[in-house]
Amino acid sequence: MTTPFDSIPLWAAIPVGGLLVVGAFLTLIGAVGFLRLGTFYERIHAPTLGTSGGIGAIMIASMIFFSASTRSLVVHELLIGIFVTVTTPVTFMLLARAALHRDRAEQNGNVPPKQPPEETPAEGRSP
Repeated sequence: MTTPFDSIPLWAAIPVGGLLVVGAFLTLIGAVGFLRLGTFYERIHAPTLGTSGGIGAIMIASMIFFSASTRSLVVHELLIGIFVTVTTPVTFMLLARAALHRDRAEQNGNVPPKQPPEETPAEGRSP
């Protein structure tokens, strides 16, 4: 009985292994950053790196592996990559804004104050 691992050529196995290691490392950095950073506002950045960069590298490794093992172009993982790339930053931004609104409403002391909107000069006039 042969498995897909037996039939993958060396030219595909090397980049797949490297991309898996890079993806795992980026995901580990995101997880460690999530654990080590103190406040919610600091913690919001680390998982974005892990999910975007780590999943991107693992997704590319999966595309190479299955394209080489099935001998046909496999690109449906791109949908996963697009979905993760679009939804993760938007979700974290919405979470951060909700936390900022909550902390300002509770008058928490470690939140930056609201800044007034910057005035822009009217069209056609110089500043």
